[in-house]
Amino acid sequence: MIQAILLDLDGTLLTDQKMISPRTKQILLDLQAEGKKVVLASGRPKRGIEPFAEELRLHEYGGLIVSSNGACVTDAATKETLFEQAIHPNDARAILDHLTGFDVIPMINDETYMYVNDVFNGMLELNGEPFNIIEYESRGGRFRLREAPRLADAINFPVYKILVAGQPDYLQAHAASLAGPFTDRVTGMFTAAMYYEFTDFGIDKARALDHVFQNIGISRDRVIAFGDGHNDRSIIEYAGIGVAMGNAVEDILTIATEMTTSNNEDGIATVLSRYLTT
Repeated sequence: MIQAILLDLDGTLLTDQKMISPRTKQILLDLQAEGKKVVLASGRPKRGIEPFAEELRLHEYGGLIVSSNGACVTDAATKETLFEQAIHPNDARAILDHLTGFDVIPMINDETYMYVNDVFNGMLELNGEPFNIIEYESRGGRFRLREAPRLADAINFPVYKILVAGQPDYLQAHAASLAGPFTDRVTGMFTAAMYYEFTDFGIDKARALDHVFQNIGISRDRVIAFGDGHNDRSIIEYAGIGVAMGNAVEDILTIATEMTTSNNEDGIATVLSRYLTT
């Protein structure tokens, strides 16, 4: 019997239209009514996860929100922070200054604002089309925008992660240089082809959840996790059942306990329907 369901958002719970399908939504509501705990675990900041937590009624069932790749865990019902680990301010400032030497778009956020160097300089070319990454991130996280010519000067709040956007080929070619000076102080990883993210050293989704689960009596062998991206590796390895979406990257397909259909084909519902008791 499973006690908890861990779900990545983009590419996993959400379809390519950034929606939860009706079938998947209903099964998750039914399983919560049976006492299963649903956990949304994403690289997104908390503000970007909350609308989907509300849609799934996590506030009624005591679900959890794991944001910024595991840097913060929030109880959806009480709004209590159960775990948090921000990047040390000195490290965050050093990283942001280091990034000025690269052709990338760094972003940081507090509870209300997303801070960027230039709100008019957010264009990338993705799949042959122009794409405004600053607009996309600010809308997805429900943030207002603030400019800071030197982002390091804007830090007077906990920096749970530093998001670095750029052309996929450029990021791949420069990833080692982006992270190089800080590998002993922070964790850097790709979360999508156009995203490289920094969190505090050792932070990942599973480490944060293990801390919380031990306090509330959930055993990892009674956890099922779903993911598709590199930053889901920790939860796929951590859970008793780790499920790779059909659209998952090769690294996740290799380590998963099983594979399901894609995020656009109710892959989560296909697996979870086996665990309904009613």
